Amino acid sequence: MVADTSSTSTRPYLVRALHEWCTDNGFTPYVTVSVDDSVQVPREYVNNGEIVLNVSFDATSGMQLSNEFIQFKARFGGVARDIVVPMGRVMAIYARENGQGMAFPAPVASTDTAGSKPDASESPSADATPPTVSAPRPQLKRIK
Repeated sequence: MVADTSSTSTRPYLVRALHEWCTDNGFTPYVTVSVDDSVQVPREYVNNGEIVLNVSFDATSGMQLSNEFIQFKARFGGVARDIVVPMGRVMAIYARENGQGMAFPAPVASTDTAGSKPDASESPSADATPPTVSAPRPQLKRIK
């Protein structure tokens, strides 16, 4: 039997499952995103072509985790922003408190992966991890 190569990616299903696991266990789900032109995030918080986002229900409004995108509204420096992340750009999802989660294969490099430098006059809210603070690195661990 020949495998169907047109099947849906497992990434959105795993992202949703780990988001639910974090929420059910009182953890804060974070996603690491590889930023390119298809990603709609505040560029001033992008560091080395990546951004780490708090995707908990407490930090977001109108969260949608579809097969194609993660979409929500969040505050950055007190300003509400619309966030759109294609699932293919999600590099990892993990619990902030213990680093448990999952990393995914890196997306194919695009022409614009560098973000702008942060504006020193604007301080990030608790909804975003500022580029000067590094979040714990995602670790692969079996979740039972």
